Amino acid sequence: MLEIEIKVRVPDLKPVHARLLELGAVLIRARYHETNTLYDFRDGALYGKQQALRLRTIGRKAYLTFKGMPQKSRRFKVREEFETEVNNGRHLQLTLKALGLVPVFSYEKRRTVLKKGPLKICLDETAAGCFIEFEGDREKIVRFAKLLKIPRSDWIKLDYVQLLKKAGKGGGSPYSSSLSPTMGSSGKSSS
Repeated sequence: MLEIEIKVRVPDLKPVHARLLELGAVLIRARYHETNTLYDFRDGALYGKQQALRLRTIGRKAYLTFKGMPQKSRRFKVREEFETEVNNGRHLQLTLKALGLVPVFSYEKRRTVLKKGPLKICLDETAAGCFIEFEGDREKIVRFAKLLKIPRSDWIKLDYVQLLKKAGKGGGSPYSSSLSPTMGSSGKSSS
């Protein structure tokens, strides 16, 4: 599956949430907490290919996501993405470890999910700030951003790892984590 998205930093999500509902967006999932952990080989092989392997836990559920190398796009973050739900997150962690993968970056966020037709809209609260994330068809993202009067100059292509590091919320290594840095300075990140 091809993931096409942008993020927009906002000071407060409450008025955005209200405006999205006024514009016909439908609440899919109320605010919840998730933990995201990126895995890589000790030599940073995934990062070297600009790829990522993420384990996301939401309550008792876990999701494993592979993200491919970003494609060229001036305005959008575009990359191949494959995600599957995992019945036993703990066993998956042991499997990843047995394959030689190690946790290299962890972060948490609170997320609210809405949809407007096929467009997925996430309202995210992170240590780097509050963001709207639009995911879907390019034209629908552009159209909805215009409805919200969001100029293209406010669009962000960075992922949350990059945003957290830019905000100083990661440690010293490229794959650093404010929660648990687990890789030396040769490690890298991409999610």
